[in-house]
Amino acid sequence: MHSKVVAMVMTIAKVACAIVSCATALMLVHIIPDLLSVKTRELFLRNKAEELDREMGLILTQEETGRHVRMLTHEIRSTLDRHTILKTTLVELGRTLGLEECALWMPSRTGINLLLSHTLNYQIQVGSSVPINLPIINEVFNSARAVRIPYTCPLARIRPLVGRYVPPEVVAVRVPLLHLSNFQINDWPELSAKSYAVMVLILPTDSARKWRDHELELVEVVADQVAVALSHAAILEESMRARDQLIEQNVALDLARREAEKAIHARNDFLAVMNHEMRTPMHAIIALCSLLLETELTPEQRVMIETVLKSSNLLATLINDVLDLSRLEDGSLELDFGMFNLHGIFKEVINLIKPIASIKKLSMTMILAPDLPMYAVGDEKRLMQTILNIVGNAVKFTKEGYVSVIASVAKPESLRDWRPPEFYPVSSQGHFYLRVQVKDSGCGVLPQDIPLLFTKFAQPRSGSSQNGGGGAGLGLAICRRFVNLMGGHIWMESEGLNKGSTAAFLVKLGICNNPNDSSIHHQVPPHVRAIHGSADLTGQKPILRDNDRGVSSNARYQRSL
Repeated sequence: MHSKVVAMVMTIAKVACAIVSCATALMLVHIIPDLLSVKTRELFLRNKAEELDREMGLILTQEETGRHVRMLTHEIRSTLDRHTILKTTLVELGRTLGLEECALWMPSRTGINLLLSHTLNYQIQVGSSVPINLPIINEVFNSARAVRIPYTCPLARIRPLVGRYVPPEVVAVRVPLLHLSNFQINDWPELSAKSYAVMVLILPTDSARKWRDHELELVEVVADQVAVALSHAAILEESMRARDQLIEQNVALDLARREAEKAIHARNDFLAVMNHEMRTPMHAIIALCSLLLETELTPEQRVMIETVLKSSNLLATLINDVLDLSRLEDGSLELDFGMFNLHGIFKEVINLIKPIASIKKLSMTMILAPDLPMYAVGDEKRLMQTILNIVGNAVKFTKEGYVSVIASVAKPESLRDWRPPEFYPVSSQGHFYLRVQVKDSGCGVLPQDIPLLFTKFAQPRSGSSQNGGGGAGLGLAICRRFVNLMGGHIWMESEGLNKGSTAAFLVKLGICNNPNDSSIHHQVPPHVRAIHGSADLTGQKPILRDNDRGVSSNARYQRSL
């Protein structure tokens, strides 16, 4: 038994202990939430620190990847040779990523296989091929990212594993191949128009390394850079090929130019011989024969002299045609403009042609429109040569019937009704269009042979030249050049064989208001002056020719015909 004092002390101690416990419990109610919030804050800060560490590591990784990409890009773009670009890519990727093997599969020419063209360590036999329609290859082609492929895939088959090595991870990425023909103006080629190569990267087999995200991004960026470098190389190859072709073409053009210059020199020499060595004695023969015909000759001698004169005139005409055609082709023939008697030209042509028409018993008619001016400004010689040639052809290829010549002024209001569709006359003040139409009842010509009539030395397949005994020559071809030179057009119409034909042409002549004005002799239309060349012509100053001068030369012309 304890004493009362001890009992009192123990009771007081118990009460004090209970009060302290209650106070402690009350304090813990307020302290525990604060402790929990501190722990929560500590966990949040720890997570933030780990996240910052990860972001810092990602930034460092990206900087390292960018440095590697810049280094690889610099190495890849340091050359524009395809083989060097591909080999440098494999070497730099193998050194940067520590690869065991890196290979590049290129599409074949046929497009049905992939051929192994480049390897890093030559563990895969160069020249191997795999079909391009394999599912794994289609998967790589359809993805713009790097694709993990099995180690047993035909693209990654290098050598069988020996020992307990873990199969390495393998990725494949497509490399677009763009040629110059794939590029379009303001348009990038569609995916269907591209062809792809495949780059395969294999990690070492003696380690448990895995592909990391930044390494895959590095591979994808390098593949794009390789595609750009290969496209530049393709453009360079195309430009080099185009340059070589251009050089070859320039050499061929230079050779052709030299040949053309030789031909021009040969033609000029020929023209010089024709002009000086052949025309001079030919004119002497014609003049002597004409003088002989004016003396007393026996009938046999006269026939022989007339035959010589006729042959000489034909040969002289051919020589003149060749010279005129040569000057027309090189643009050196100048029109000799002056004022002349337009009615007198037609009368002179009829007087020259009538003897031949009378021998063939042909009816010759000439109709000059009332509004046809008496005088005009133009090249009298070329105009008369054109009319004489066309009328002579009509008489030549007409056995019986008629030949009519109609000359009129083409009115502006009716110019569209009868002009050929390919000719568009331009009216101007001080000029008029002379229309000459020659109709005959001769042998005619087939419509498909009409274009051949105005081609030099062209023989129609049928028609006038065969029926009339004529041959291909230069007459109408030269007439066409003369008419074009005078700002006009010439054409032929015929319904067929033995139905006659109509030859017509338009020429642009100047209006002569005052025949006594000598200043008009030197007027040359601008369109004619523009095509003047530098021919060596022995032309005379144009003068006014009246009826007396035209008629006085008729006897000599008739004797020549």
